[in-house]
Amino acid sequence: MTTHVTIIGAGLGGLVLARVLHVHGIPATVYEAESSPAARSQGGMLDIHDHNGQPALEAAGLLDAFRALVLEGRQAMRVLDRDGTVLLDEPDDGTGDRPEVQRGELRQLLLDSLPSGTVRWGRKVSGVRPLGEGRHEVTFADGGTVVTELLVGADGAWSRVRPLLSAATPEYTGRSFVETWLYDSDTRNPAAAKTVGGGSLIASAPGKGIQAHRESGGTLHTYVALTESQEWFAAVDFTDAAAATARIAREFTGWAPELTALITDSDTAPVLRPLHALPVEHRWDRVPGVTLVGDAAHLAAPNGEGANLAMYDGAELGKALAAHPDDVETALAGYERAMFPRSAGAAADGDELHALLFGDDAPHGLVAMFTGTEPDATPGDAPGGH
Repeated sequence: MTTHVTIIGAGLGGLVLARVLHVHGIPATVYEAESSPAARSQGGMLDIHDHNGQPALEAAGLLDAFRALVLEGRQAMRVLDRDGTVLLDEPDDGTGDRPEVQRGELRQLLLDSLPSGTVRWGRKVSGVRPLGEGRHEVTFADGGTVVTELLVGADGAWSRVRPLLSAATPEYTGRSFVETWLYDSDTRNPAAAKTVGGGSLIASAPGKGIQAHRESGGTLHTYVALTESQEWFAAVDFTDAAAATARIAREFTGWAPELTALITDSDTAPVLRPLHALPVEHRWDRVPGVTLVGDAAHLAAPNGEGANLAMYDGAELGKALAAHPDDVETALAGYERAMFPRSAGAAADGDELHALLFGDDAPHGLVAMFTGTEPDATPGDAPGGH
């Protein structure tokens, strides 16, 4: 295959695609809006699943290197009631199929696996237009352009490439997360550290919840969930960290102090993360020379699958292009044909998980799912930032 692949976005999906293409000798360039790999924090922990994320890394030839990044013990999970009562406590006995790694370390592994110059930093896309016969022109904010015969949008929720294929836009799900961090918690906040334990914690109630994960060392990364309108959050002044923290904490009045400490004792200003999603059955008709991977294709409420699906998309697309080096359209059609039902199923499962997490029976329906007493349960990880 001599067609040069242009990938927009250096997230996990775009980087896995670039790596799998490199393994098969197919040239690719990744254009990324961020100025460098260290331009911003890369989020927290990711559980890499044995049925999608790990096979993607195997296709990239990086499975052993990935295993060296795994943080032992982080698959432990607890579900608590709002008063601190432990309803479920699952230790990490080393047999789990969803090992946890730091997102930033996994991304760096992928970056280091690519030839120098593959990723072009500081190239923010301002527009994309079709030129006919499968060719597209990408325009960057700095005024530069590139013309490509094969364009892949790996550029996330607000993809600039998606409009070439679909008129769909992400819609607010009715729920937002507020992100907080506690550092050196074993020393500085031992009650919260003990409550979270060695892995993840879920404490939920109808319409709200506190989900935390132990990252490297004593760092506790928390997502506080609230089912409120965007107008409700707009009335919270997030430019005033103390006032915003107090306002969010007020929604958890009466909850156990070791849980609310994950909000009130945060070492960082609270960060609002509104949750948006594309339609569950989002798909498009085949358009020559362009396709999407990851959130650009199937943004959904976080359910532990997002990063895994993005990597799997990238690997499957890379393998399809390698299998059909002289017929790009056959490769793209086959990739999309398998990706549409796969992503729709994951999004539907995610909606069910959120209903258990924050529905009328929370957290007891969630416990029933994890213990296998929920008939059609598909256990996942805490939705958090995965």
